[in-house]
Amino acid sequence: MQRSLTEAPRAGISLPELTIPLTPTLIISTAIATRDFTPVHHDVERARAQGSKDIFLNILTTMGLIERYVTDWTGPCALVHGIKVKLGAPAYAGDTLTLSGTVIEATGPEFTIDVCGTVSLGAHATATVRLALP
Repeated sequence: MQRSLTEAPRAGISLPELTIPLTPTLIISTAIATRDFTPVHHDVERARAQGSKDIFLNILTTMGLIERYVTDWTGPCALVHGIKVKLGAPAYAGDTLTLSGTVIEATGPEFTIDVCGTVSLGAHATATVRLALP
């Protein structure tokens, strides 16, 4: 997604959707990069033995993808002041994560975006991201 922000954000603006294929490589490499060595994020058989369909995203990756989504829209100058995330359905390998967002509040250079990340099982993550432009 290219930066599309050309003016100060205002409430009601929708961000363009971003779809991310959840390949095993993405899931495993981001788990390793975040130093999350829990087997459900890199070992299919161990994940299945614990009741999961497959390996799945860890929360740090989910938060990183949400941050990437909003900062790709705002551009590199935005300052992230906070992210609150609630996890829902697992994001399994082989699925697609679709991120969508809406500016819900904007006061001067500060604004808040509600983000939803969905997979085939439903809402994977709902988030509120607070940002500011310099």
